[in-house]
Amino acid sequence: MGILSQRGPIVPTVVHFKVSSQGITLTDSNRQLFFRRHYPVSTVTYSGMDPEDRRWTQPNRDTGLPMNAKCFGFIARKTGSKSDNACHLFAELDPEQPATAIVNFVSKVMIAHMNKPQP
Repeated sequence: MGILSQRGPIVPTVVHFKVSSQGITLTDSNRQLFFRRHYPVSTVTYSGMDPEDRRWTQPNRDTGLPMNAKCFGFIARKTGSKSDNACHLFAELDPEQPATAIVNFVSKVMIAHMNKPQP
C-alpha cells in the first residue's frame, strides 16, 4: 500500500527545498522531523514528478481551502552506503515554485554534474 493511499491523516512537514551545484538541501525550519539534511549531487540518482499524476488533496494550513498540489520526489543514496537509498516525496506548496520547475532544475543540475570532467 502506498503512502498516498494509506488510511488516516498524513502529517505534513513544510521544508525549504534548495538546489545548488553541490546538491539538494532540505531545511525543516520548525524542526518537526529534522533541522537540515544535505544530499550531494553525486548521491542523487533520480528526480521526477509522480508518473500517475497523483495529487496532495489536503486543506491549506493558512486558508483551510483544499489544495490540489502535484507530487514529486527524489531518490538519493544514503550516506556511507552503496546500496541503500532514501526516497523523499513532496507536494508543491508555493505556486511561485511549481513542482515541474523544481524537478526540471534538479535534473539540469544532475546533468551538468554528470557532464563535468572528473579530476
